[in-house]
Amino acid sequence: MKSWVKTSGDNKDIVLSSRIRLARNIKDVSFPHKLDEKEGKDIVNKVEEAFYTSPSMKEEYKTIYLWESDPVDNRAYLEKYLISNKLLLNNKKSAFIINKDETISIMINEEDHIRLQCITAGLNLEECYDSAEKIDNLLEEKLDYAYEEKLGYLTACPTNIGTGLRASVMIHLPALSMNNEMNGVLNALTQVGMTIRGLYGEGSKAIGNVYQISNQITLGLSEKEIIDNLNVVVSQIINEENLTREKLLNNYRYELEDKIHRAFGVLKSAILLDATECLNLLSDVRFGVELGIINEVDKEILNSLMVSTQPAMLQKLYNEKLSDKLRNLNRAKLVRESLSKANSV
Repeated sequence: MKSWVKTSGDNKDIVLSSRIRLARNIKDVSFPHKLDEKEGKDIVNKVEEAFYTSPSMKEEYKTIYLWESDPVDNRAYLEKYLISNKLLLNNKKSAFIINKDETISIMINEEDHIRLQCITAGLNLEECYDSAEKIDNLLEEKLDYAYEEKLGYLTACPTNIGTGLRASVMIHLPALSMNNEMNGVLNALTQVGMTIRGLYGEGSKAIGNVYQISNQITLGLSEKEIIDNLNVVVSQIINEENLTREKLLNNYRYELEDKIHRAFGVLKSAILLDATECLNLLSDVRFGVELGIINEVDKEILNSLMVSTQPAMLQKLYNEKLSDKLRNLNRAKLVRESLSKANSV
């Protein structure tokens, strides 16, 4: 699988990444919120013993124990979409296993004992599921999962019972957003058992016109049906986005070009940038790249900046605790330098 952050892909591809997440629990063991610290750490040990089956596994993967790792480092993993905020809240008894490419993450003691997720670039849910299934089978050989014949995999939240599978894509929808059509998209998705969320999933706001679309139903459908249904829905949304882009170009080309070039100009020259403004401007520039209006910057750089301009990532990059003003100053500096390098290539 390819890291979406490090992959430029086709400029016309408006899907940034695909993700498969499997929720699993160990039979006859209380859910994580009922475990004390010792019991939680015992679960971490059990999952590690089941996962690390050969020396080569330890070369490719590593375990991060949240109770002993730096809080800023932990937050940075959240900003890279590799762990969830729920895992951070359970930091005294939670951990995660991650591979070198940062495309596979196994969260231990999040809402469930195991939240296995695989992420790749573009629209490629099948590849994600194949990778997740192999690891799931590996773990199931050593761990006795909580499973019921009629209900399927048993989970802490009833909405995950059944397959325990959440398939999602991260997609850039600036035209539908500008045209005030996102409420209609949300209503349509709800009717077919799908949902749409912001940049960081459940409970997060939609910033930078980037959304996560995922299935809501995990019971009564097979894994293949869930993935096929999501592929159909995403293809329809891509089609709607592209049609809306054509309308905007036909009716408001100059206004659109002006908006995009102004955003590019601000990013190349701003002295201060807050996180929300930065993501919104990056969205406008990404829109320009996708439309062929801007050719000076690669989407890989835009992907990288989406992540590296987040608060914890900035703090790690500059290796110091930053005030809001210094964070905005360094964020703008990082963006200017990144875009300057892109122009010189």
